[in-house]
Amino acid sequence: MNTKIFIRSATENDVPVIFALIKELAEFEKLADQIKTSEEELRNTLFGEDRFVEILLAEYEQKVVGQALFFKNFSTFLGKPGIYLEDLYVKPDMRGKGIGKALLDKIISIAKERNFGRVEWSVLDWNEPAIDFYKKIGAKTLDDWTIFRLTADKF
Repeated sequence: MNTKIFIRSATENDVPVIFALIKELAEFEKLADQIKTSEEELRNTLFGEDRFVEILLAEYEQKVVGQALFFKNFSTFLGKPGIYLEDLYVKPDMRGKGIGKALLDKIISIAKERNFGRVEWSVLDWNEPAIDFYKKIGAKTLDDWTIFRLTADKF
């Protein structure tokens, strides 16, 4: 393992860096116009009373360079909880150093420790580097599934 990489759980003090990384990810995904949250809202949601999201931060040479945001889901077929990885992001200039793999390895170890049945995530179909990375580590695409979304303005 690369000794320059350190993975840790985020704390409330990390909210500014978490928000900055979320904005960077949104720009990378060409979705910056969809950011509706604020640091204060993130602080309340991520570290407030009803906390249900976990965040890992990746440090490289003691600087935060990436994050993974995830939460528990459930598989009725397995009869077990799982992890849904909402975001895995590494700053572009830090890619190729094993940081994304270290974040994913930590999530997998958390799933194993908790006796969860699976880890799932979505990737944009145009993001070939991410798709190649996920396939390289043994993840499989679920081409027979289509993601649906209903937003608050529709309910």
